Amino acid sequence: MKIRFYNANIIPFNGPCATAALGELWTDGEKIAFVGEPKGRLPDFDREIDCHGNVLLPGFKNAHTHSAMTFLRSLADDKPLQSWLYEDVFPLEKYLSFEDVYTLTRLALLEYVAGGITAVFDMYYHYDAIVKAAIDSGFRLVLCDSTNDFGGSAKQMREDFGRYNSLHPLISYRLGFHAEYTTSLSLMQEIAELANELHSPVYTHNSETVAEVCGCVERYGKTPTELMDSIGMFNYGGGGFHCVHLSEMDMQIFEKRGLYAVTCGGSNVKLSSGIAPLEEFYKRGISVAIGTDGPASNNCLNFFREMFLATGLQKLKNGAASTDANLVLRSACSVGARAMGLSNCDSLTVGKQADLVMIDLHRPNMQPVNNLSKNIVYSGSNENIALTMIAGKTVYERGSFYCNCDPEKLYAEANAIIARIKKSSGR
Repeated sequence: MKIRFYNANIIPFNGPCATAALGELWTDGEKIAFVGEPKGRLPDFDREIDCHGNVLLPGFKNAHTHSAMTFLRSLADDKPLQSWLYEDVFPLEKYLSFEDVYTLTRLALLEYVAGGITAVFDMYYHYDAIVKAAIDSGFRLVLCDSTNDFGGSAKQMREDFGRYNSLHPLISYRLGFHAEYTTSLSLMQEIAELANELHSPVYTHNSETVAEVCGCVERYGKTPTELMDSIGMFNYGGGGFHCVHLSEMDMQIFEKRGLYAVTCGGSNVKLSSGIAPLEEFYKRGISVAIGTDGPASNNCLNFFREMFLATGLQKLKNGAASTDANLVLRSACSVGARAMGLSNCDSLTVGKQADLVMIDLHRPNMQPVNNLSKNIVYSGSNENIALTMIAGKTVYERGSFYCNCDPEKLYAEANAIIARIKKSSGR
């Protein structure tokens, strides 16, 4: 389809500033065909949308999540990370089937598009179920491998790398593993060898808690970042999820290797894991992306909350002048795309994928319009998402989903899954 958005305040993120300019954006199929002020006769369009001054942004990129963990939403709460994992998450996950993961992922995808999220970096298992859910929903998904001592191998990762990176235009795959504390050194070395063979970045949970870092130092005499770098894990880049407790040496490694630090403020607050040093990351030029983490530890998949926490927690820690909201908005829309390997989705420019969101300014929380970009970070909420588009197709618009499913039926199926798991587990 050819779609024309006009009378739009466009923040393209094709330069260093989050500056809005009034103009038009046209799509042709899955790509952006025009951005700016048109001259002369307009071409024919399948649809023309008067934005009435509303904002067009590159869609939010959720750079770390575990989508199918919707089944644990508000079921495993009020515990620190290790207790939460070993007492609730791992024991209940064993009851999940392929079909369960498909349904639970589709539920999360509805929440994503209603909140302006156009792509996720998803780490879970039953990869084919996750991929099928994304394709069926018209959603862009990057799989992050979750190999660890309980499942997966470097051999399987090599096969998955080739398979999922050539399967479908909306699907891609990156090497990864769950975490140092769930993965033996020998397996990590095999993954590092594979990364060097494929010239590929690697991603993992990294330094989420003090206990994680101390445990790694006790085992190997190195922090997780130091250990992984020492075996060549990051020779071709990659990143860490959470990155709350990085040492000076760790940050130097992140700088040297060009690693992405993916912050998950909502999860870190809820699990009392700590506050990641984003202000220091930004000052050092370390690329910061944003993730929600899974809906078991957050518990929602809301990027407006994550953006506010990203800047707000830094102000609590470092003073009110720290971590400008424009940096955070860029992390949410643009840097996250590059962290996930989606450089074709990081800005609203001609030739890029038409992955975008329209922010409704005609709501009380967005008035008066003093500063568009800061209003989005400090005042915005999901009620301001007027439209979400992925690869040129509208997947959400003003309360209606266009994801090839019946939301109410999906909700019923998700509740049936958790009822069955509760019964089976004696919860």
